[in-house]
Amino acid sequence: MKVAFFLIPKNEVVFLTPKTSMRQALERMERHSYSAVPLVDDKGCYAGTITEGDLLWKLKNSQELNINGMEKITLKEIACHVKNKPVRIDARIVDLLSAASEQNFVPVVDDQDVFIGIVRRREIIEYCAELIRSQESAGSRVEGG
Repeated sequence: MKVAFFLIPKNEVVFLTPKTSMRQALERMERHSYSAVPLVDDKGCYAGTITEGDLLWKLKNSQELNINGMEKITLKEIACHVKNKPVRIDARIVDLLSAASEQNFVPVVDDQDVFIGIVRRREIIEYCAELIRSQESAGSRVEGG
């Protein structure tokens, strides 16, 4: 099995750029009900992950910041506290599973570090659950004779 089996391609992923304003990021994350979103730079490379927590810390630590002020702050000015480690598309599945055990999503890059999509932990768990259901079902058919 390969990483590509679980891949959600870039054109189906909500991502932001470091030039995105704080306000735009908050609105986009709210619209999609996401608590974390990958950042992709001008070259198309994975540049990190921005989280609601990062935005809240910036808000908390910025004196008198309001909604209009958030339009002037870009994501490159905000410290990212979560370090979602990407995997390469040709990575071993065990490396993907290891990353997914610590991250809700795993960014996937090609051999030039260009962002090509994500793998969500949810799809991995659903796949494993289906495997278990299939094995249990096959086992009950054998036992029932």
